[in-house]
Amino acid sequence: MATLEALPGPFTFDPATTALLVIDMQRDFMEPGGFGETLGNDVSQLRRTIAPTAALLAACRAAGLTIIHTREGHLPDLSDCPPAKLNRGDPGMRIGAPGPMGRILIRGEYGHDIIDELAPAPGEPVVDKPGKGAFYATGLGELLTSLGVRSLVVTGVTTEVCVHTTVREANDRGYECLVLSDCVGSYFPEFQETGLKMIAAQGGIFGWVADSPTFIAALQPTLQRT
Repeated sequence: MATLEALPGPFTFDPATTALLVIDMQRDFMEPGGFGETLGNDVSQLRRTIAPTAALLAACRAAGLTIIHTREGHLPDLSDCPPAKLNRGDPGMRIGAPGPMGRILIRGEYGHDIIDELAPAPGEPVVDKPGKGAFYATGLGELLTSLGVRSLVVTGVTTEVCVHTTVREANDRGYECLVLSDCVGSYFPEFQETGLKMIAAQGGIFGWVADSPTFIAALQPTLQRT
């Protein structure tokens, strides 16, 4: 077992039953010229997460931690994209429309894939999800059960949308979640701050919050044994 200082209090986890979940670090969201930027967002707010997440991935791989990546996107015929999601925003920039990196948020397109800096290593599962939460209409729950995972270390984008939705889903399913503040990002700084506060509020109503160096330090005994 390992313990680290977090908000609202110490977080204890067993590396053998803990998984790192990296949410939606995709080109369409993260890269200049991608879908996120075409909507007027400042992608630098998300790109600041790349370096700490890369360091975190290296440490987790060295420690033998389970690592799972997710991608938000849809089938080419949009049969898994409900009208409530599809009919949002400028028609020329909606899901499925031609974008600077291929059809926007369509599986198999260049923009849908994970950025090179955080590319999954061989053998690391990638969960494709049609919604904001990583458990909805995916096999994530079954995968975690098969791996014996009981705690999740959560990173990715965006803090207030896909990260928050996934943490809430995980909390309802009995997983203990640690969100790493420097490895999650929002296009809106005020949403980033408030989103993190909401997770740890009321005694950790959805989980715990810490930064990645603190978590990596807690992994050191595991690293020394590998």
